[in-house]
Amino acid sequence: MNATDYNSGLEKAVANYVALSPLGFIRRAAAVYPDRIAIVHGERKIRWAEAYARSRRLASALVRRGIGKNDTVAVMAPNIPAIYDAHFGVPMAGAVLNTLNIRLDADTIAFILDHGEAKALLTDREFSPTIKAALAKCKRKPLVIDIDDPLGDGGERLGDIEYEALLAEGDPDFDWQLPDDEWDAISLNYTSGTTGNPKGVVYHHRGAYLLALGNILAWNMPLHATYLWTLPMFHCNGWCFPWTLAANCGTSVCARRVEAGAIFKAIAEDGVTHFSGAPVVLNMIINAKPGERRPLPRAIEVMTAAAPPPPAVLQKMEEEGFHITHVYGLTESYGPAVVCAWHPGWDGLAPPAKAEKKARQGVPYTVLEDLMVADPETLAPVPRDGKTMGEVFMRGNVVMKGYLKNPKATEEAFAGGWFRTGDLGVWEPDGYIALRDRSKDIIISGGENISTIEVEGILYRHPKVLEAAVVAKPDDHWGEVPCAFVTLKAGQAATEDEIVAFCRENMARFKCPKKVVFGPLPKTSTGKVQKFVLREQAKSA
Repeated sequence: MNATDYNSGLEKAVANYVALSPLGFIRRAAAVYPDRIAIVHGERKIRWAEAYARSRRLASALVRRGIGKNDTVAVMAPNIPAIYDAHFGVPMAGAVLNTLNIRLDADTIAFILDHGEAKALLTDREFSPTIKAALAKCKRKPLVIDIDDPLGDGGERLGDIEYEALLAEGDPDFDWQLPDDEWDAISLNYTSGTTGNPKGVVYHHRGAYLLALGNILAWNMPLHATYLWTLPMFHCNGWCFPWTLAANCGTSVCARRVEAGAIFKAIAEDGVTHFSGAPVVLNMIINAKPGERRPLPRAIEVMTAAAPPPPAVLQKMEEEGFHITHVYGLTESYGPAVVCAWHPGWDGLAPPAKAEKKARQGVPYTVLEDLMVADPETLAPVPRDGKTMGEVFMRGNVVMKGYLKNPKATEEAFAGGWFRTGDLGVWEPDGYIALRDRSKDIIISGGENISTIEVEGILYRHPKVLEAAVVAKPDDHWGEVPCAFVTLKAGQAATEDEIVAFCRENMARFKCPKKVVFGPLPKTSTGKVQKFVLREQAKSA
């Protein structure tokens, strides 16, 4: 007997199939809760109806200026309303959003603008020195739009029009369309990877939609959460939380700068219930001065990721009234895709034991299809013994499309039918993973990726340096920082301050070594630097 044909006459139609995209979230928020506050920026409050209109105005204005399908629109801005607008307005125009790390140097920004073929650049005036230098180096000349944020420190005007004036040109009723294909690109995020030139990670609408909802599930977010933007919106599109907040019909409290006093103030005065951040933000809070503190009016939900958080920091945060959810992910996974899902049975553990449990990276998000720790050569899963090391692999809809214009790197990342994270970890008997090291020599400092190869390349440019190697050095504040080991040329002498000053002149300050150790580098018989030896030395440097 033939099986029932469930396809004949039951094809996809406009009525029953719509491409998944997070853009629909803001339309719904504006329709259902038009008068609820969507964005707080200083004394300014933007309600959902206005937030939706701003996004449509931006999309309309961009289209009128020739921006369309698959054009890249870059944004250089801190956490302010303009960058939130762009998460909806840019893809509503059919374009691809490229948020820029505000801490990068001009050379790297110029590379990104050229590589991503940016047709337009929205840039906050505070960063005009860096952007001016970057534009001078660019082969492409994008349309430049200045953001004149009243809470900013000002700066030079570089473009032909100011952002709010651009919005005024746009149509608040612009008839934007969802993508025809949910596989279409929605954003482009650059990660330093293991080389100096960053790689362009491409997200699609489907993945952004799913991860945005996955955040709500992983964090058990109630409707109308009030979220403080301590996490940069330029980092993995703020872990997709701009779209999450629209789905949640919540409130975004903007913060141009992340400071302990401002965090406590926002909790007390703006009703903040949730925020995210790297362990460096947690350290900032637990080490806040008495004058910066305010009593917590409620338990505050905190999501943390980036460098694995020390259990002692997690314990201290919980003791002070913050409830921590530990997540793990990469730029290539739209931000967090693994969560240390909590079991009520662990509540009775002693605080140090609870912190040790919470410090593990955990299990897949609901929207991540699969996760394993396996041998990187055979892809055979390692024993779940909490001891055997392997590489962390992911698979599912919240893994990137691939690396822009880099098919070789994309093929390598997806070899074997899994995304290879490059992170090393163990698999616990209960199925939770715990990171142990990184196979790639990336340093994660305060949530920012630093390529050791890039830093080494700068050190080698110093006229007195013969050899150089850079590894991560543990740091109580930043999680980890770059530590440089330098061999000088014969007859040459240099100081640590001299080497650091040279780096600061040639790269972003956050990438510069915080410690320089002089002497010969340990090597194998084939001349390869033994970085595992240097990592041990860096711990006591």
